[in-house]
Amino acid sequence: MTGRSEGSMGTASRGADRGAPTGRVARIAVLAAAAAVVALAVAMLAGGAATPRIIPGLPDEGPFTRWGLPISKLTMDVAGLVTVGALLMAAAFLPGDKGMLGKAALGYVRAASWSALCWAVAAAATMVFTLSESIGVPVLDVIAGNELISFASQVSQGIALTLVVLFAVAIALFSRGAITSGAAAGLLLLALATLLPPALTGHSSSSPNHSLATSGVAFHLVALALWVGGLAVLCAHALLKRPQVEIAAARFSRMALWCFVAVGLSGVFSVMARLTSVTELFTTAYGLLIVVKAVLYAGLGAVGWWHRRRTLPELERGRPGAFARLVAGELVLMLAVVGVAVALGRTAPPESPLPVDRAFELLGYPVPPPISLANLVTLWWFDLFFAVVAALLTGLYLAGVWRLRRRGDAWPWGRTISWLVGVLIMVLATQSGLARYAQVLFSMHMVEHMTLSMMVPIFLVLGAPVTLALRALRPATRRGDRGPREWVTVILHSRAVKVLSHPAVATAIFIVSTYALYFTPLFAAAMEEHLGHIAMTAHFLISGSLFFWVIIGVDPAPYRLPHVGRLLTLFVTMPFHAFFGIALMMMGTPIASDWYDQLGRTWGVSDIADQQTGGAIAWGFGEIPTLVVLLALAIQWWRDDDRRARRADRRADAVAARTGGSGDADLDAYNDYLAELNKRDRAQ
Repeated sequence: MTGRSEGSMGTASRGADRGAPTGRVARIAVLAAAAAVVALAVAMLAGGAATPRIIPGLPDEGPFTRWGLPISKLTMDVAGLVTVGALLMAAAFLPGDKGMLGKAALGYVRAASWSALCWAVAAAATMVFTLSESIGVPVLDVIAGNELISFASQVSQGIALTLVVLFAVAIALFSRGAITSGAAAGLLLLALATLLPPALTGHSSSSPNHSLATSGVAFHLVALALWVGGLAVLCAHALLKRPQVEIAAARFSRMALWCFVAVGLSGVFSVMARLTSVTELFTTAYGLLIVVKAVLYAGLGAVGWWHRRRTLPELERGRPGAFARLVAGELVLMLAVVGVAVALGRTAPPESPLPVDRAFELLGYPVPPPISLANLVTLWWFDLFFAVVAALLTGLYLAGVWRLRRRGDAWPWGRTISWLVGVLIMVLATQSGLARYAQVLFSMHMVEHMTLSMMVPIFLVLGAPVTLALRALRPATRRGDRGPREWVTVILHSRAVKVLSHPAVATAIFIVSTYALYFTPLFAAAMEEHLGHIAMTAHFLISGSLFFWVIIGVDPAPYRLPHVGRLLTLFVTMPFHAFFGIALMMMGTPIASDWYDQLGRTWGVSDIADQQTGGAIAWGFGEIPTLVVLLALAIQWWRDDDRRARRADRRADAVAARTGGSGDADLDAYNDYLAELNKRDRAQ
């Protein structure tokens, strides 16, 4: 009897121990949710979104939609952040074992499945409320009507929310069977992509400088999701007293610093795209909400600094209490920022006083003056996406070179110069006046296309970035875990890379994608949407880099063609670009005529004449990169033969040292033959 009672008491005590951390997590979650809702309500009241002017006689969706829409959107955003955080914890923060997820990491992937399901439900509710607001009809009438299907399949906002529902359900389903770090990382990338569609169809798409606003919002949202989502799951991990919390906290701290910088810079660019003067920050409701958000952001930076200075050392000494309390407070502050951000999205930005015509709406700037060399040099256009890409490519490469030289290892200056030249050419193609005219003239677009697909990749490939990464990155400190170096190795040996880097596949992508883009409606669609234009330009870079990696790549690759095979591949491929140029010159109708007609260009030649010029550029442009590639291939061939000869000499010297001969079997046989002839002559 006594033993049974003691056992029951022990079981109850252990249950209480387990329940206490869970209860703390629940209380923190409720407090954070309350902070987000309160911040949302206050910001909506201050910004005027909660009390719009209702005109008698016009449709009114009612207060239920007025408050239900922001609350459902807040729920959707928080569920998305939790999903990102759970997958981030599983894929990057917790150590794995030879690519397999540990027990705790598997638990977070399963949690991501449930949060993704909540994400899909909240997105569906947001779709209903959005339609209710758009047509000014109460929610019950929307549900009973037939407009929802048309809204979900034909209107940009409805399509964006439909994508969120579909992708979130896919994450929920695939998370149930994910057991590897690679699968968790893939789901994380899908979750980050799922966050973007609703944000990119809001104020950013209607901003005067919509290209800057769109890129700024995308970077802002991704960095914020990694930061807030990672912190939320780390807070739960610490409060539940799960193992390896100090490892997860240290990894999060390194990532959080970069996220903090990215959130701040992208936020500044987003504000620049929406406001035309600094005074609007203090004279409009939209600007005041931005100021409030900036103040909260500065507070988060101060808390992060305190983390790195005080609580992380405490955590390493085995005292997680202070860390957990500060993380919980930071999480509450972060969700308050999310609430303000949702209210900001519900507040109309100030009207732009800029004269807006159709060309300005499409381009984000007026049609430039007649093209000239001076205008190409002076009329620069800031593209945030490719500016960030260029900064990352330059910074990461130079950081790798610096790390190698700091530890005494050599890195060829030629590779560094080649890489920097490639990045410089990319900047000129995407930021100079060429980028501004490339959206107005087909001929200038073709110059940009050929530069990005046939010049930039050559110099980038010769820079050997993968080799540099494998040499500069340190192996993971824990055996079996995956750090950045291990991820590079895994990607390099993945099945997708093996397929894409096959010479036949890489060549087919390089050739076929050009014809498919310009001789189908894809080109017109890509020109009309900023995201489509980014995807098109990125494809030029990636397809070109893939092809020239096969031809003159220095980095390790799954397939290695002999030098004769590389020459044949090059000579077989380049005529297809000439045929493409001739086909453009022979066409009687302009490509993407609707796009160019809307711009209303009044100077220069006609669209069909400009297209013929673009065809001539495509026809003749291949001469320059072909010459550069032949020169690089000749040098590589000579160096390879030289290495083989020196290797054969070393092998021969080693054999000679062992046998007393010359080390060359043919030479020894010839010497024996001469010696035999000498003996015969003497005998005679």
